Amino acid sequence: MLGSLLIPQARQPLQCLFRDLHRCRWGLCRQKNPHRGLQTTWVTSSSDISPVFTRALAFGDKVAIVDRNGEHTYRDLLTQSLRLAQEICRALECSSRDLKEERISFLCPNDASYVVAQWASWMSGGIAVPLYRKHPVQELEYVIQDSQSALVIAAQQFVEKIAPSAEKLGVPLLPLLKSHKDGSTSHPAVEEGPLTACSSWKGRGAMIIYTSGTTGRPKGVLSTHENVQAVTTGLVEKWEWKKEDVILHVLPLHHVHGVVNKLLCPLWVGATCIMFPEFDAQMVWKRLLRSEAPRISVFMAVPTIYAKLIEYYDKNFSQPQVQAFVHAFCQENIRLMVSGSAALPVPVLEKWKSITGHTLLERYGMTEIGMALSNPLHGVRVPGSVGNPLPGVEVRIASETLKNGHRSYTIHAQGDENHTQVTPGLEEQEGELLVKGPSVFREYWNRPRETADAFTPDGWFKTGDTAAYKDGVYWIKGRTSVDIIKNGGFKISALEVERHLLTHPHITDVAVIGPPDMVWGQRVSAVVQLREGQMLSVKELKEWARDIMAPYTIPTELIVVEEIPRNQMGKVNKKELLQRFYPA
Repeated sequence: MLGSLLIPQARQPLQCLFRDLHRCRWGLCRQKNPHRGLQTTWVTSSSDISPVFTRALAFGDKVAIVDRNGEHTYRDLLTQSLRLAQEICRALECSSRDLKEERISFLCPNDASYVVAQWASWMSGGIAVPLYRKHPVQELEYVIQDSQSALVIAAQQFVEKIAPSAEKLGVPLLPLLKSHKDGSTSHPAVEEGPLTACSSWKGRGAMIIYTSGTTGRPKGVLSTHENVQAVTTGLVEKWEWKKEDVILHVLPLHHVHGVVNKLLCPLWVGATCIMFPEFDAQMVWKRLLRSEAPRISVFMAVPTIYAKLIEYYDKNFSQPQVQAFVHAFCQENIRLMVSGSAALPVPVLEKWKSITGHTLLERYGMTEIGMALSNPLHGVRVPGSVGNPLPGVEVRIASETLKNGHRSYTIHAQGDENHTQVTPGLEEQEGELLVKGPSVFREYWNRPRETADAFTPDGWFKTGDTAAYKDGVYWIKGRTSVDIIKNGGFKISALEVERHLLTHPHITDVAVIGPPDMVWGQRVSAVVQLREGQMLSVKELKEWARDIMAPYTIPTELIVVEEIPRNQMGKVNKKELLQRFYPA
């Protein structure tokens, strides 16, 4: 139940826009209220699973997004999304008005256009596939092709970048036309009629977000609307999101942290999201300390951003009275500050607390499972730990053994948000973290074998992270695989980086490793063997890689060796390489 929505007479045309949309999915009920007149109630289906846009009409003219183009109300987003959804159906000649999980790739900046493209994809019955504007063209083409997208939507400033790729792949391109100040666009007017015949959202695909695996090319993680809603509502409950909240959004929108935690959560409750095109330390500090409404009440970032904000603070806020103001302002106005996507160094946590008075709330999640563990909103937050399971999430710490060709698991600890049971004799022992619950993804897109391999025989998702349970909380000890590097909140496949580097004309062999870094979590370091007589510098490598690799995947350190040591099976022991070149 979405509650009773009062539709003023002046907004009657918008009510008509939603008449058939809601009638086909939730049923339209009209009732009289002697005190408030005619009201419209939208009743959800029995599964109670529905996308975030179905809640938006309840928030009407409240500001949803503030970006460089101005303010956008929930009503604005709905109107523009409906227009775009019908444009999608026209472009794909979908007579049924239900794309039935066709993939829609979209390339948008960090502003309201992203929300419009996402909502329109869902309204038309499609699966949203967000593209990252900083990825090189080759990587964008890979995502479009691998997801088998039926359509590419591009904001006006990215049309020139993506148009040749769309033509090359034979995928239609739909430009997302710029909105006018009055909320209208140059798109045709919305027509009457249902946008999709979807009777249940529960098992329907919602998003494909690409993440690097330990082998091969990046895999598309397909999450359903149930998965997305489970993560969203779990965070809304535990972090006590409310419509009065205002969050500052500075993260990319092609991973769960930026998409769900920082965008869908506020939109779910009717809060306001202030979106910056990208992170800028000076602009973030300026906005955090702004006294005029709307004041920021929630801030979330990766550890690297907090380190950069601390660096700016140390350089520019040296006067005691300024430092006192910063501390007092943050304490009075900001209710929640969260760190995630990578391990938070304790010195960063402690320094941030001394600056703002806030102990950063650390949590744990990944693309395949959304958010799984979180320190408490109220109560003690243990530095370095990730707290306990979120609502609906079950976790297990286990060790896998292989005997006579059969796999078995020794369970060290298992729990949910209410209780964790520890196996006697295995207290505090490390094992792999396994996760189960409604937030766990449906499948790796078009990869049934990889999907099956990602789960235990009894249905637990294998995170690939080593964990332990002690002192009443869970601790993440690091990646079980050395082939995953976490740099500035991004999860990078060392094998994928190696695949690119091996195409360099001077490189004959390579091993990519991730030494620890106080600011970035881990650095991307390449140990390379060069062709005889050749030389290569980091600067030359970066210039060469700029057009074929994502910026955060390009190595920042280069170690040239005569030969990369390998065992009899031809494998590199990367732990030994780390110890050899980074003994500290």
